Amino acid sequence: MAAEEKPARDEHDHPGLDPNGRTTHWPIASVPEDRGRQTHPNSSRGKARRRALDILFEAEQRDVTPAEALRRRRESTDQVINSYTVTLIDGVTALQETIDEFLQTYSQGWPLDRMPSVDRAILRVGAWELLYNDDVPDGVAVSEAVELAKVLSTDDSPQFINGLLGRLQQLKPTLLA
Repeated sequence: MAAEEKPARDEHDHPGLDPNGRTTHWPIASVPEDRGRQTHPNSSRGKARRRALDILFEAEQRDVTPAEALRRRRESTDQVINSYTVTLIDGVTALQETIDEFLQTYSQGWPLDRMPSVDRAILRVGAWELLYNDDVPDGVAVSEAVELAKVLSTDDSPQFINGLLGRLQQLKPTLLA
């Protein structure tokens, strides 16, 4: 029996649209069930991370600010955007230049613009939680980012995200000194 092949993914596809052209608000064309894995869907923080990731990804794809993407989401859907989602979006937005500098410096040969868009968004959320949110233990920030990558990105992404955020975790005291 032949192994089932996965469809090729291209970050230039329109991942926020379903095959009928309707907005899905999923960061990539493949929904979590397609990957056979889930993060902590019942956790309010898990849902907030996922929603923040969706909005940050959407903002980048549509070339608007995250605040504008959040405003549009609130106006066009009945989704409840909890306060932690807003905290994540605001935190990443406020410190994105610094976060991107750290990610670029320690990604070892992978420029940010060559990474899949969803990986950039996951890394930004994970790095913000790891470096700037003292309410989230470092290990949880890393593992939650890895779990999102397992659900939403390529097979190689979880290992890459784990390695990069793990390196930032090791360097955290000097990065924030």
